[in-house]
Amino acid sequence: MSGSSGEHVLQKRYGVEKRANSFYENQVLDFLNPAMRQFIAEQEMVFIATADSLGECDCSLRAGLPGFVRVVDDKTLIYPEYKGNGVMASLGNISENPNIGLFFADFFRSTVGLHINGSSEIIESVELMEHINSSGEIVRDLEITGGRKPERWVTVHVEEAYIHCSKHIPLLKKLNKAIHWGTDDEAHKGGDYFKAKASQRDTSGNDSA
Repeated sequence: MSGSSGEHVLQKRYGVEKRANSFYENQVLDFLNPAMRQFIAEQEMVFIATADSLGECDCSLRAGLPGFVRVVDDKTLIYPEYKGNGVMASLGNISENPNIGLFFADFFRSTVGLHINGSSEIIESVELMEHINSSGEIVRDLEITGGRKPERWVTVHVEEAYIHCSKHIPLLKKLNKAIHWGTDDEAHKGGDYFKAKASQRDTSGNDSA
């Protein structure tokens, strides 16, 4: 049996316990099986969900070349943290609350998704290299990926892994786009696309349009 206490309360309330239990028994693993590991190795993006110690949430996107998220073993994966806007929303949350959710979606072939829930920790690149250098299994290009050098990494310890069905994931066509990895050019980053600079701010700390 998997799932939170809240899940089970609502399953009972809405009469879907049998359907949920079938999903738990047939689709939810506490490790990454070979098919899941291969799926991760093919993905170029992942959505990251974190929360701070008070439960305030953040969802973000990480992207890279296929395989930029590395499976270390069937219970562990790592993903790189590159130079960003300096806010460190995800890492800040992880430093307070290790719980993390990852969602991979294959928009271009299978239209299947993969959920991974677990705990996480921040590891510096030097520390990571020292830790895994003896195995040599995933060292091949850990230092530089897609022309970028990771500033640090996040280790995820897998607690749940399960499918997101394909019926509502759109099948998209991938088009050519110049990727300016690690750029500081405002035009390449999207500039002030949402006109935030000109938006009125509430001096109490609650932003408003």
